[in-house]
Amino acid sequence: MSERVTVRVLLLFGDQAEIVADVPAEERAEPVRYPAADIARALGLELGELPGRRLTASVGADDRLSGWQLAD
Repeated sequence: MSERVTVRVLLLFGDQAEIVADVPAEERAEPVRYPAADIARALGLELGELPGRRLTASVGADDRLSGWQLAD
């Protein structure tokens, strides 16, 4: 069973969304980029609505995130 984590979309960089763990800034690792259109489509949002959003995602065996959902 995969683990779910809470993340935040920092910003859009071209067609990519910069994703970080939803923890205090001093505890964060470097942002990881994912295709913004894929995330927006999974959430039913427009691309411009992604920055600042809290999301949950499943962590795969390769540590890649998928299964995007809006966090409560």
